[in-house]
Amino acid sequence: MKKILLIHPPISKPGEPPAGLARLAGALKARNARFRVIDANMEGLRFLLDDRAAPADTWTRRAFHHLHDNLAVLRRRETYRSRGRYIQAVTELNRVLAYRSGPYRSRVSLNNFTHDELSPVKSGDLLRAAQAPEENVFYPYFRPRLAEVLGEYAPDVVGFSLNFLSQALTTLAMVGFLKKQAPEVRIVLGGGLVTSWVRGPVRKNPFSGLVDDLVAGPGEGALLSLAGLGDAAGHCLPDYEPFRDYPYLSPRPVLPYSASSGCYWGKCSFCPEQAEANPFDGLPAGRAARDMEELAQDEPSGLIHVCDNAMSPSLLRNMARGGPRIPWYGFARISCSLADPGFCSSLRISGCVMLKLGIESGDQRVLDELGKGIRLHESARVLQAVKSSGIATYVYLLFGTPPEDETAAKKTLEFIGRNRDNVDFLNLSIFNLPKGSPEATGLDTYDFSQGDLSLYQGFVHPRGWDRGRVRRFLDKEFRRDPAIARIARRDPPSFTSNHAPFFTSGVW
Repeated sequence: MKKILLIHPPISKPGEPPAGLARLAGALKARNARFRVIDANMEGLRFLLDDRAAPADTWTRRAFHHLHDNLAVLRRRETYRSRGRYIQAVTELNRVLAYRSGPYRSRVSLNNFTHDELSPVKSGDLLRAAQAPEENVFYPYFRPRLAEVLGEYAPDVVGFSLNFLSQALTTLAMVGFLKKQAPEVRIVLGGGLVTSWVRGPVRKNPFSGLVDDLVAGPGEGALLSLAGLGDAAGHCLPDYEPFRDYPYLSPRPVLPYSASSGCYWGKCSFCPEQAEANPFDGLPAGRAARDMEELAQDEPSGLIHVCDNAMSPSLLRNMARGGPRIPWYGFARISCSLADPGFCSSLRISGCVMLKLGIESGDQRVLDELGKGIRLHESARVLQAVKSSGIATYVYLLFGTPPEDETAAKKTLEFIGRNRDNVDFLNLSIFNLPKGSPEATGLDTYDFSQGDLSLYQGFVHPRGWDRGRVRRFLDKEFRRDPAIARIARRDPPSFTSNHAPFFTSGVW
């Protein structure tokens, strides 16, 4: 049996264990595999967040002085009753990270990583990161850490969970270091970003000779096969035990759980899931509900984060019948069930404290042309029913889609204004056109990035509603509306929806 090492690389939000690695750990544990897990995101951030530096300016000195208090503050319940103290803690922690990463021509924050010269969407730049790992801001952390694990544990396979662009440059720097230290070790990349590369426009291994395997989609079967245990993963609960000692920046343990991959709806135009041909694969709803009940029994003080692209109607019905009875939240599509106050009350009793809802637009024509399958009058009823039941609403809006124009965008503003009392949080996004999207053939497209790994492309908006005009509308009109501004200010900086439940009364 081969020994497996799983690594969650920097940077992602440090509020909870990585969902993918918890699921993989559960599969390996169920088969009695030999494995270890490192949350290098948490370890790397804590390495940067120390008070050894002596900055010159007053603001940065103050941020270093408050460093340990701020880390503790984000793990305290009472902080989430004071938005001012919360924002101070996040802002000052980000200030320390920016100061520590500056000499490496990088900018690190609690939710992002950028480099002044290297781009995560250019394979050449990622290979440069691998060739010179010592230039990465996290090198002083991962050099001794990985050397220690190589010497003590001697893994046969090292797997990286690469989900976000903010992880890519550091992942390849760590890969480059490993290849130099232990060229015989098999390197595997999996996770959401890798899936998008393999099933999207890339469709090849751009790191051949450095990375041995790219795994698209759920990786349990592939990992078990690499461990010499066959490829039949079967059903098992995620394993959070490897993450127990990490000081995640949340006031109660968060348990990320996925009941499905892909999207059960799968009919929206310009959807990345369609462009990448990601199939929907979900557990039976009853099984998923029982899983969460088991998780609640093991961690009664926890908060369950349902990570599905959208919770299926059957899963919501099963949750309404019982549910884990500890706080939980997730993403749900607008549906007639959620417009029923009785159904929403049952969800609240089951433990639901927040639902993320993709309303996208306040113009019915836009929704129809996007294939969203929702009606505006129903969206309004859902917001009212969900909110009145004691469940917080986190609403997602999408601007700049091909069917939208300025008139439609103003209708979205009006819709939110009319329903402002039933909207707790807002996420405002500008549309990105996925490469390979079938609908893109009818648009005048161009590459807005020279990156060969870019998942998106630019397009000439058929209604003249380009990104510049959209940004000006959002900045000068949408966000300046008094009702909108009040809602937008509630969104937790850096952590956004991951910390939003802690600002609701239901979670406590």
